Amino acid sequence: MATQLTNKKVAILVANGFEEVELTKPLEALKNAGATVEIVSPESEKVRAWAEKDWGKDYKVDKPLSSSNSQDYDALVLPGGVLNPDQLRINKEAVKFVKDFMTSGKPVAAICHGPWTLIETGELQGRRMTSYPSLKTDLENAGVNWEDAEVVTDNGLVTSRTPKDLPAFCQKMLEEISEGAHAL
Repeated sequence: MATQLTNKKVAILVANGFEEVELTKPLEALKNAGATVEIVSPESEKVRAWAEKDWGKDYKVDKPLSSSNSQDYDALVLPGGVLNPDQLRINKEAVKFVKDFMTSGKPVAAICHGPWTLIETGELQGRRMTSYPSLKTDLENAGVNWEDAEVVTDNGLVTSRTPKDLPAFCQKMLEEISEGAHAL
């Protein structure tokens, strides 16, 4: 039986330069499972994707970060792309938004370079994670037990390495969101 998320509301946090497929595939999986999904961004109207080697499409921002509250959502998704998390991790409002999910036990799913933003929360000590390989040292320096696997789950925190891992990432993301908040 397919995972059903009809009573769940999920935020996908992105800045310009997110990897397009790392937004579109999780978004599709969440909507197909019945979740309400909002693209949240520091940008107010639209946000631009990166599509492998060049700029991709523009996507409508459903809710500007400045008027978003983590308490309004059941889970958070952090797509990768190099530019996107590099912008988010220096944005104090974005870091606070992400940290609120991490300290609440709500599911957080981050793929590729997406975990870069998680480092800034200071909430990764002792967690099991994976990421794009170039983030391994950064994550280990933040106290993470890094693993080279298509998907790693640690108490509601779901991480994957690259777009090739999206099928496993999306499946595990849906499972963790259906379980709800995890005890810290």
